[in-house]
Amino acid sequence: MADSKLMHAVQYSSYGGGPSALQHVNISVPIPKKDELLLKVEAASVNPVDWKIQNGIMRPFMPSKFPCIPGTDVAGVVVAVGPGVSTFSVGDKIVTRLDLKTGGAFAELAVANSKSTVKRPAELTAVDGSCLPIAGLTALQSIRDTAGIKLDGSSNANLLITAASGGVGVYAVQIAKLGGAHVTATCGARNIELVKSLGADEVLDYKTPEGDALRSPSGRLYDAVIHCATDIPFSKFRPNLKPVAKVIDLTPKSSAIISAVCKKLTFAKQQLVPFVVSHKREDLALLIDLVKEGKIKTVTDSQYPLSKAEDAWARSKSGHATGKVVVTFET
Repeated sequence: MADSKLMHAVQYSSYGGGPSALQHVNISVPIPKKDELLLKVEAASVNPVDWKIQNGIMRPFMPSKFPCIPGTDVAGVVVAVGPGVSTFSVGDKIVTRLDLKTGGAFAELAVANSKSTVKRPAELTAVDGSCLPIAGLTALQSIRDTAGIKLDGSSNANLLITAASGGVGVYAVQIAKLGGAHVTATCGARNIELVKSLGADEVLDYKTPEGDALRSPSGRLYDAVIHCATDIPFSKFRPNLKPVAKVIDLTPKSSAIISAVCKKLTFAKQQLVPFVVSHKREDLALLIDLVKEGKIKTVTDSQYPLSKAEDAWARSKSGHATGKVVVTFET
């Protein structure tokens, strides 16, 4: 930072425009308010929701104002604390999720709510920590809370995980196996061995001919589908589901939500369940412990410095990333 009161940040000033609309600017350093922390950002991961908000999917509610500094998932170091903060001190390494409405991750310094922040142990790198909040929480909560699979290894459920080599999918495979589930996964041909190495019992190339791309090679019917992909209608899953089963849609569109409501009203036993992640501090702490203990790991597709944030944006938006895309900062 050329001036201690200014910081380098990346922002956009209107809806649309994609990577080319990201602007590199020097702006004032934010000041932490009550219960807030000022963080020196070490790493920030890119999530599809970041560029979907830029595209206007949450218009007019998100972002809360322009210009917007995008990104929510951050690992960093506390450099100042606001009034009322007693659980963190300057120098603490942390992982946090910033408010989706305001963003703020693509900047040298960011403000986070202390109640949404977890201390980061020495065993967890900044890059790995920054990947956990949205993707890790989505995988954990969809499997444990919505699919009902405990993480004690006692489950005998059959799960299908689509787009299993993506940011959420790589965590979902590992967490489902922690629960003891039998996992069938789909991904691109180039990632089949990776997904197997994460623990998947059966892996299908998503380009397998029509009718076979979702079918378990061992003939198992699914208790639940963790649906990380897009553009697969509920009807395609039905022949492969048990009579009582859930398709948990992690990227629901309005049509999927309407369909889910209608199926609930008719008491259908094969249900389409739209999923929305909940930021629970205790769940983020659990994920950090699982990584620390070697029970799950992060898969990173690529890392870009803040000076090339638009390339990270484009990589995520391409839909071809294996695992997570991360923006890194000089320390």
